[in-house]
Amino acid sequence: MDAITSFAADSYARARTAAAPAPAAGGVNFGKLAENFADALRGHEETARAAMTGGADPHALVEALSSSQLAVETVATVRDRVVEAYQEILRMPV
Repeated sequence: MDAITSFAADSYARARTAAAPAPAAGGVNFGKLAENFADALRGHEETARAAMTGGADPHALVEALSSSQLAVETVATVRDRVVEAYQEILRMPV
């Protein structure tokens, strides 16, 4: 029974590590995430400017607007979660 359990656990561990992305060495790099967010918004602004001057089609403008809306909502959600976690930490008894 132990050999089967051990084999199953080893197989599961190998499958999980093969399917899971490699974890970052230092955890989440918020600086890189903020840089990617700013770059994405810059690209969306360029598309909006091009659409206003006639250099881009309206479909590209709609895609840029919806993508930037999703990015801003995601950042706002993450910010809210971080603030909630910070407030929970402050409520902990010392």
